Amino acid sequence: MQRRNFLTMDPHLLFSLINMKLRDEFESLDDLVSSYEIDRDALIKKLSDAGYQYQLSNNQFR
Repeated sequence: MQRRNFLTMDPHLLFSLINMKLRDEFESLDDLVSSYEIDRDALIKKLSDAGYQYQLSNNQFR
């Protein structure tokens, strides 16, 4: 998946995709954003604007 697709994607689909990748492929949000070269703050803001917050203890957005 290309980097620009993440930030233009519907936030609810993005939420699902990010959580799946965090569950199946990455041990942390930092690993995920580094691997895809995504702006961490922009990703968190986009999901936050849709009502989702990152929970470090669960390594997922809720």
